[in-house]
Amino acid sequence: MGTGPAVTGIDWTVDSVTADGTTHRAPAHAHVKIEDGRAAGSFGCNRFSGTAQITGDQIRLSHVRTTRMACDNARMTFERALSRTLTSGPLTMTGEGGKLTLTASGGDRVQLSRT
Repeated sequence: MGTGPAVTGIDWTVDSVTADGTTHRAPAHAHVKIEDGRAAGSFGCNRFSGTAQITGDQIRLSHVRTTRMACDNARMTFERALSRTLTSGPLTMTGEGGKLTLTASGGDRVQLSRT
């Protein structure tokens, strides 16, 4: 198992999530920061926090808690896809040049950019 890209201590903006073959553009303010074994940010409507375990080029988010605000349908659809993808199990991390891709075993992926 190799070493993945540097991901901790960086404010990442979520650009998009591709789930079940459909790419959803992220609403403004969707972001994540991973630091000291924790992940926190916004799914685009609701804020979240959880545990982040990094092993080589893989990351696993678990014990995720979120706020429970209701937003418009587009943001809620994006949020459900992002939440499901980020918590689906180990995600493979690839990236360079200020970009990061998290890919689930089934092919769903999250695209992020350094803020």
